[in-house]
Amino acid sequence: MDVVRESAGAGRIVFFEESARDGAQAKTLMSADFRVRLAREQGAVFGTDGPRHVVFAAGFPSVCGQEFEATRQVALEAQGSVSPSAICRGTVADVRLALGAVRGAVHARVMVIVAASEATARALVHSDARQALRQGLDVVKEAVDLADGVAVDVCLVDAPRADRALVAEYAGAMTAQGAGTIVLADTVGDLLPSRTRALFQRVAAGAGPEAVLVSHLHNDLGLGLANTLAALESGVRVAACSWLGMAERSGMVATEQLLFLLAHDRAKAEQVLGPGCEPWWTQPDLTRLPTIARMVSAETGVPLTVTTPVVGTGVATISTGTPFTHPQTFQPYDPQQHLGLAPTVVLTHLASRRVLCAVAERLGHRLDPAQIGTALAWVKDRAYRQNHAVIADADFAAYLDGLTATTPRS
Repeated sequence: MDVVRESAGAGRIVFFEESARDGAQAKTLMSADFRVRLAREQGAVFGTDGPRHVVFAAGFPSVCGQEFEATRQVALEAQGSVSPSAICRGTVADVRLALGAVRGAVHARVMVIVAASEATARALVHSDARQALRQGLDVVKEAVDLADGVAVDVCLVDAPRADRALVAEYAGAMTAQGAGTIVLADTVGDLLPSRTRALFQRVAAGAGPEAVLVSHLHNDLGLGLANTLAALESGVRVAACSWLGMAERSGMVATEQLLFLLAHDRAKAEQVLGPGCEPWWTQPDLTRLPTIARMVSAETGVPLTVTTPVVGTGVATISTGTPFTHPQTFQPYDPQQHLGLAPTVVLTHLASRRVLCAVAERLGHRLDPAQIGTALAWVKDRAYRQNHAVIADADFAAYLDGLTATTPRS
């Protein structure tokens, strides 16, 4: 059974996870052991339904022997947690290698890359687009014959710049030959949401109801998430994504952002997917997202910053007075409820008396009004002297130790 087609047909969301594969083009490299760990952790977000919600692109076996072995290790050791996938070029030799990397794993898949536009056809296979797609169809036929239970997906490269009628024709033909899903890849990352919506609607109408389309949308213009939402609004239910947005050039839609947006608020999900939508076989455990993101950051060196949505260092932090007293008024969701992140009060040059007192109490000091005023002046002076907003807990604790030791009690 092709659990990805089953999920998409039932209106469930499937994530085609690319951080171990397209993420490598962001100049990162995940060890085989880490790929297994990540696949298991991501699958666990959905409990026992991981394979029905996550296709994990484990690697590109033709890169080298080590990449083949890494892909194979993920297929064997993460099966049951996700649907493992190997990526390959549109040649029979590559298909055989990819099948060898995943064969025997439960819910295994391979994805065959086929040029769709005139520009990519000339660059990749030195032909025109129709001939490249015709050759791709022949490879898909052979891949399905060789698959022996492994699902065969197809990635149509540079689909937005291709002839849409031609893309739709071959998406339908490849599906008829047994392809599991058809990925439309915005290879150069220059789509706008309106064009994304039109692309998927046009190809879906031309390819026929049996075709399961997948969005693969890059972030070169900062629109990866917006374009993916547009694809979902058009009826797509399988979306490629990557932890921390890691992918070629400026990356692609971030897994944690897309998953959180669709899962934390049913009203928002219905705005994207339609009224009465049922996106999940098992409701995702969003409290796992921060831990997975920190794991990926540590492995790849891609930093989590104060402005990284959902999993960044600014989430669940408060540094100013009114948000401190009315936190729910000044944030779109409760980080503790949805992500399991307790609020942290951070001391900066913007601190109010209440904020300063909260930090002091966390450090074991209760200050009288005169000490509060003195400490607040010190904090602001310190921030501007160091030209850095945040006052480290250790520095403030040392200051408070001196302040409370020298200030006479009334």
